[in-house]
Amino acid sequence: MDTRTTRRALAGAAAFAALALSGCTGDAFGDDSGRETITYWLWDSAQQPGYQQCADDFEASQDDYAIRIEQRGYDDYWTSLALGLVSESAPDVFTDHLSKYPEYVSRGLLAPLDEYIERDDVPLDIYEDGLADLWIGQDGKRYGLPKDWDAVGLFYDEADLADAGLTADDVAHMTWNPDDGGTYEDVIARLTVDTNGVRGDEPGFDKDHIATYGLWMEGGGGPNFGQTQWAQYAVANGWEFTDQNPWGTHFNFDDPAFVETIAWWQSLVEKGYMPDFASQQGAKPSDQIAAGTAAMTADGSWMIGTYLGYDGVDVGMAPNPEGPTGQNASMFNGLADSIVKDTDHPEGAWQWVRYLASPACQNVIGERHVVFPAITEAWETARDAYAADGVDVSAFTDHVENGTTFLFPIADHAGDVTAVLQPAFDSIMSGADVESTLTGANEEINRLFE
Repeated sequence: MDTRTTRRALAGAAAFAALALSGCTGDAFGDDSGRETITYWLWDSAQQPGYQQCADDFEASQDDYAIRIEQRGYDDYWTSLALGLVSESAPDVFTDHLSKYPEYVSRGLLAPLDEYIERDDVPLDIYEDGLADLWIGQDGKRYGLPKDWDAVGLFYDEADLADAGLTADDVAHMTWNPDDGGTYEDVIARLTVDTNGVRGDEPGFDKDHIATYGLWMEGGGGPNFGQTQWAQYAVANGWEFTDQNPWGTHFNFDDPAFVETIAWWQSLVEKGYMPDFASQQGAKPSDQIAAGTAAMTADGSWMIGTYLGYDGVDVGMAPNPEGPTGQNASMFNGLADSIVKDTDHPEGAWQWVRYLASPACQNVIGERHVVFPAITEAWETARDAYAADGVDVSAFTDHVENGTTFLFPIADHAGDVTAVLQPAFDSIMSGADVESTLTGANEEINRLFE
């Protein structure tokens, strides 16, 4: 094992150990004697210290409520929440996701916030454009107040880039098309190295024995509408998910613009530039960058701290490539805090949600710059905090400032849609015929809305 590989292995092990320890922090904040205790669930341990500070500040601002924060890993989080909602052991307030809340609303599990918002004259124009309205259900009621936003960009190993004879400027101005992949595919091929040290754009390249993939993906993207996998390319090719968003009733996964996009995406696997489903299953892209098995990956802004946290591995960031539309694109997703309808503490839960969505809390989150808060001034604080650390996050913030984002698709039957999409895209990553697979999946999904 060479020095660089050893360094990377140790960096990955250290990061894993740090992550494991981060989930062991306490979940009680302040002295709750004589107060109603409001339970709040998070899934991101990296954000927990910031929200602990918000909880401490909230408790200091009043005498009626104490906050107990509980943090779970992402997969366990939703399983525990589903069990809690049916067994009356759910939290009072929880971090909600756009892919989940339509189903919770349809089952009558969330408390609408409209009366509270009107009563307390809560401003909704302080959030980045579009975020607040994402949480209005089909019934016209609001079920969450925005907490943050995220965008998608590229992370790459700066040493791999230099070894390939490429510069940061090369990856900052890439173009893409579904026919030959444009300069984006040229870069991916150049960054791919087989076990004999031959690059993907050189004679004698062995696509079946790869030491470093030029691009690494995490799964087929079915559970999250390809947020970090393929959505950015498809939309940059002029495609739209549904007939309208939010609350579309007809999906377009059989559209030719989408089919040709996914056929190109699959071709990266066939050429050996990207791992197939079996090879990458369960392997996080950030860990592959640290280990040296990937040179570049597309990932979300919520992962910036993780990529920059590996000792001895210098990671750069670049925007998604410009597509045939003449623009690059990124999914614009935003989390919110929601109140469980059957909470025993509705007023306390509301006061906590209101505080979480306020400048007082979101500026604290911005100063810690783990994620970009929903309030414009707070995410600008996060951007400035990154800059003070010498980190340029424009690969993500430019999407918001330039208006090149598209919204996470919100529709009924979210769980059923995911149940169709996940095996479809996993099979495509495993070599299935793209057009017939997408046509069949699209027909099955659209039958849900008949």
